[in-house]
Amino acid sequence: MLYRRHLRIKALQALYSWYSGGFESLPVGEKQLLKSIDKLYELFVYQLSFLVEVRRFTLVRIEENKNKYFPTEEDLNPNLKFVNNRVLTLLDDNRDFLKKEEVLKVNWSQEQEMFLKFYHLLRNSDFYAKYLSETEDSLEEDKKFVIKVIDRLMLDFEILRSYYDEKDMYFTEGYDLTNILLVNFVDSITTKFTVDSSLPGIYKTSGQKVNDDEYFARTLFRKVILNDDEYSKIVEGKTKNWDYDRIPLIDVILLKMAIVELLEMNTIPVKVTMNEYIELAKYFSTAKSKIFINGVLDKLISEFKTDERIKKTGRGLID
Repeated sequence: MLYRRHLRIKALQALYSWYSGGFESLPVGEKQLLKSIDKLYELFVYQLSFLVEVRRFTLVRIEENKNKYFPTEEDLNPNLKFVNNRVLTLLDDNRDFLKKEEVLKVNWSQEQEMFLKFYHLLRNSDFYAKYLSETEDSLEEDKKFVIKVIDRLMLDFEILRSYYDEKDMYFTEGYDLTNILLVNFVDSITTKFTVDSSLPGIYKTSGQKVNDDEYFARTLFRKVILNDDEYSKIVEGKTKNWDYDRIPLIDVILLKMAIVELLEMNTIPVKVTMNEYIELAKYFSTAKSKIFINGVLDKLISEFKTDERIKKTGRGLID
């Protein structure tokens, strides 16, 4: 389920902690990296559960409104499009999801005030009213609506963020990334998804004897640390126009991670590595870092090719 970019981000975060003195040893740092990835998946299940619980909460409200002393026409004949949303009903019936909820002991019973506030937030949104009024009734329409709930409401719902802040520090750092995973998962749901379907694992290769994605994350972290002196000299040699000690730590880490991919990972195309680390620089470092990373990597790749240090297996992986 995690894309390689997500794994690069987790490795970057772990390496930043390492260079900031956050870990006492490499094995401890590696263990924390893998734990942070596992925790990201736990948060993914929690966020799915939150969405489903909003539906459950709405169902309860509908029944309560019907039993008012003086129910309105809307109370007696509510629009059920939201509670019949195919994405949410499929999840609420899915055995694997329910099992994961149970294993993690997800329990929202003490958080009904939070759900009441989100319920009102949802009902007052313009896209909610539009969704209920639309005549189109399909899985695709339901998916688009749920994605809007994630993007427009859950992402900035501070009460939910605060709930996770108190629950687990790993949940705090993974909140934004998990919402991306939610959107990708909802968008991937098809009519083949049933009560017996399994939720995607945290790694795309989950279930294989050798987990390529886990190996990728571990290798990025380990190789940067184990080859720190060598990679520092390589980077210094290509940054003579800059004071090396004043280069942002994030930029140095990104360059060392890119070197690992270029020299140690023979199935990742050179262009992919180049583009990925330029993008990460845009999001995690300074305004000028994109240009800096681009220039240094361009020099490194040219030199590595000349020295025949880049060994890629497969056509088109070097160019």
